[in-house]
Amino acid sequence: MVEKELSLAALQAMAERGEIDTVVMAAPDMQGRLQGKRVMPRFFLESVTAEAAEGCAYLLATDIECQPVQGYHLTSWEKGYGDFVFKPDLATLRPAPWQPGAAILLCDIELAGGRPAPMAPRTMLKRQLDRLAGHGLTAWAATELEFLLFKDSYETAWDKAYRGLTPANQYNNDYSILGTARVEPVIRRIRNAMEQAGIQVENSKGECNLGQHEINFRYGPALATCDKHVIYKEAAKEIAAEMGHALSFMAKYNEREGNSCHTHLSLRDAAGATVFLDGDGHSPSKLFRQFMAGLLRHAAELALFFAPNINSYKRYAAGSFAPTALAWGLDNRTCAFRVLGHGKSIRVENRLPGGDVNPYLALAAMIAAGLAGVEGDYAPVPLFEGNAYTADLPRIPRTLSEAATLFTGSEFTHAAFGGDVVAHYANMARVELDAFNTAVTDWEKFRSFERM
Repeated sequence: MVEKELSLAALQAMAERGEIDTVVMAAPDMQGRLQGKRVMPRFFLESVTAEAAEGCAYLLATDIECQPVQGYHLTSWEKGYGDFVFKPDLATLRPAPWQPGAAILLCDIELAGGRPAPMAPRTMLKRQLDRLAGHGLTAWAATELEFLLFKDSYETAWDKAYRGLTPANQYNNDYSILGTARVEPVIRRIRNAMEQAGIQVENSKGECNLGQHEINFRYGPALATCDKHVIYKEAAKEIAAEMGHALSFMAKYNEREGNSCHTHLSLRDAAGATVFLDGDGHSPSKLFRQFMAGLLRHAAELALFFAPNINSYKRYAAGSFAPTALAWGLDNRTCAFRVLGHGKSIRVENRLPGGDVNPYLALAAMIAAGLAGVEGDYAPVPLFEGNAYTADLPRIPRTLSEAATLFTGSEFTHAAFGGDVVAHYANMARVELDAFNTAVTDWEKFRSFERM
């Protein structure tokens, strides 16, 4: 087992032995993708650790295609698209065994004067964790990413315009040992690479859609969970590509089940004990009831952070195991928030995020909403029992446009994240909506080419 994290001394020793010749420096962008550089170990050790590194500030001001777009205060053509600082977080330095001779570490993004960029996802989560710390609390989390695996390569999928792809499994393989054995060479390679990088895997399993699978990781501190999430997502795509496959975390690829990213969260005190239960170890605590009330009150305003893309909202369909109603229930998969676990393991599972979610933003949003309930002493929301799909309950926003309007107009989001951050992510949504609204889709051609 390779050690979990690398010290600088260990990195230097491994570099001198020729075991590591590349250091991947990356920061998560607005979409949760890793952006950065590959640097040589000697340069990293001699220069980067002392002085950090720089990169173009447009990395937090682009669309999904990485094209510079207008509307961001952070940077623009008028401001010359200058640099910001990639500040290495040495605690995240680890081997990247899926890439020969590589190590990887994550960076925070800083502006002039060493000021953390307020709209950087990692910074946003850290600020909410600091707020929790002010209450003597820490957040623990896990994310369950589903993906679709195809026999086609990424290049073939592109050339086919993503039509007629062959899924790695051709029927529902939910929990199937036989079906998952068909793809075990790829899934095993991913599991083992993550273990070798010190990212502890709990299990992998088949899911409902054709070629759909899930790999789950050990519960841990919220920031570390998000760091491992983005490294895993990058590694899984790289491994699949190397083996001639394409792997997609797209929220809703087709009319069948979408890719979810159920996001688990619990709070602990300084002694590591759960604060979601009363002293009897069974009854929900007052803090839990307030936290849940905050989640429910502000979930619609935060949908942009749970479902950040136009495609995300197509995943919310009745009877699909993706939620449509804002309610909480005990081990109830029809609710947006499912409470499960016992004793120390009791936690809230947020079923709103899809596979396209940025985990830093999702957890920052959950903590901010829950803290609003605690600090505002929100009245408890009753437990829901039954089928939330058909019940008379508040609903999840149906489109990115609706979510962006709620997010932008919310007093809560401005108070929790600041006006500059709200404006930044509202512009992200506008950019995507403008791009989609000017595109002519296949659906329109099939509907209108002949018959209109």
